[in-house]
Amino acid sequence: MKTALITGASSGIGKELTYIFAKNGYNLILTARSKDILEEIKEECEKKYSIKAEVVPHDLSVPNSGISLAEIIRKKEIQVDVLVNNAGYGDHGPFVESNMEKGINMMNLNMVNLTELTLIYSKEMVARNEGKILNVASTAAFQPMAKFGIYAATKAYVLHLTEAIHFELKDTNVHVTALCPGATKTGFEEAAEMGDNKLFDKFVMDAKTVAQVGYDGLMKNKAYVIPGFRNKFLAFLGGITPFRGLMIWVTNKLS
Repeated sequence: MKTALITGASSGIGKELTYIFAKNGYNLILTARSKDILEEIKEECEKKYSIKAEVVPHDLSVPNSGISLAEIIRKKEIQVDVLVNNAGYGDHGPFVESNMEKGINMMNLNMVNLTELTLIYSKEMVARNEGKILNVASTAAFQPMAKFGIYAATKAYVLHLTEAIHFELKDTNVHVTALCPGATKTGFEEAAEMGDNKLFDKFVMDAKTVAQVGYDGLMKNKAYVIPGFRNKFLAFLGGITPFRGLMIWVTNKLS
């Protein structure tokens, strides 16, 4: 059986991806900061789907934690066949009022340690000429967002990096896909301290649907996938230069 390493597996999209991979016969390595929650998910998946799961509590917001996580897994002598870089969080508010420590931790989590894991495991996958990587970005990756400046910039990095690697590996059996969800009920809004932000009042998708779109896109070796027609349309507008200023204005008004 093949093994999927899923970061941020304790809730939201990561938790739903865990169930999907287990249902499809993958063994699991589950990582997040919440050991107790991961243990519950592990027991549920093992019982329901007859797979094996390992729990590795780990904080990917600190420097070099992607490297240290890969080292822990190497010592367990487990081959990672699928890497899901789902762990991430956002912050909301004017850039000049942002907390520097939180912003740096966000960049470590959303970009730096994602890159470490992607590089480590893509090398191994290319050497075997087989493997899959799913990086969770966002529709925020397609345009700048007022009051989400750092978050949107980190997700643009994830999308651009993933698309580049996807192209570079197009003649191999290594699939690399970016999942770009819009507003999704995951607990993101609480972590970002958004309160009653209007962006999360309407058009919110459920994490299970988003996760399934990501899984299907990865299996079809898509460069990126966007769940939902409305999200696809907004991402399309964000990529058109005349609309970029308008999109910043809209996100500022809504947030």
